[in-house]
Amino acid sequence: MPRSLIVILIPVFSVAAALLLGAIMLLMLGANPISGFATMLSAAFGSLDGFSATLIKSIPLMLVGVGICIAFRANVINIGGEGQMVLGGLFSTMAALALPGLPPLLLVPVVLLAGIVGGALWGAIPGALKAYFNVSEILSTIMLNIVAVQLMNFLLRGPLIDPGEIERGTRIPQTARLPENSDLPMLVDRLNFHSGILIALAAAICAWVLLWRTGLGFRLRSVGLNPDAARYAGIPVKRSIVIAMMLSGAMSGLAGAILVFGSESHRMVTDGSTMGFTGSAGFNGIVVALFGALHPLWTIPSSILFGGMLIGANSLQRVAQVPSALIIALNGLIVIFVVSTEWHRKRLQAESKVVNEDVVDK
Repeated sequence: MPRSLIVILIPVFSVAAALLLGAIMLLMLGANPISGFATMLSAAFGSLDGFSATLIKSIPLMLVGVGICIAFRANVINIGGEGQMVLGGLFSTMAALALPGLPPLLLVPVVLLAGIVGGALWGAIPGALKAYFNVSEILSTIMLNIVAVQLMNFLLRGPLIDPGEIERGTRIPQTARLPENSDLPMLVDRLNFHSGILIALAAAICAWVLLWRTGLGFRLRSVGLNPDAARYAGIPVKRSIVIAMMLSGAMSGLAGAILVFGSESHRMVTDGSTMGFTGSAGFNGIVVALFGALHPLWTIPSSILFGGMLIGANSLQRVAQVPSALIIALNGLIVIFVVSTEWHRKRLQAESKVVNEDVVDK
């Protein structure tokens, strides 16, 4: 088998191995793995309703994954997608509340841009700490996730809370129904299938263009490959690190804005945790990016696959009577297999490149 084909198939083999272990776990829980996986597949991709739900679920995963890819190319790791999504949601919500009278053609772009700004600012903080004070971005982004959830709880229980919640005494941490002219345009009303998927696809393509077709992308990749050589070549390394984290945060912030204005309730609501708003997309997006080989375009099918797994998990839980945590374990297994085989894939790529160069020389 040609090396180039093996390189492409390695992630497929990794998923197959993870699913095999997942089948063993299903057997241990007394469930039929064949019917279980068939149920998941049918729920996620077997109908128009299921596939549209899968695509909607994939939107925040795709955007966070694309942001992870951008940061990785500058050799920084963004674990702060959860907090950046929260800030994106808050900024976009405040923009809609501040400018309720704008027409949809203006207000929708404004709220999306506000979400981008919120996420970018929250990403710039750990970027600056990393670049100028050598603070671990892993530590700072995780800590900022905690700050973000406390800020969200304060605002949604106080300044931004729905006045109706105060009158009823229920005080659910949520905003009032946001202006209708800020709702994302619907592609299929019956399915609540909105234009957020087009925005996410455009963001992934733009990220690819940015990284491989622009001078900025070249500088970011140069810093990621060798910061010392980049600095010697005159590239501003510290500024590039901050920009990479800002762009990464901007993608997560956009995901947060889409969660608010593409939701069925058309309001920002939480249960007091980041997961109550993000659905853990900030962390699952890391899985998506890893499975997509940290490439923006490969993140598109990866996010759809994992979105389908999350949608199928609910049906699997009902039909097979297994804990939904099994899907979390299955996601983890896929990550372990993909990451553990990454070194082998890169080695084969390098060997294939050497072989091709020898053929050209001859």
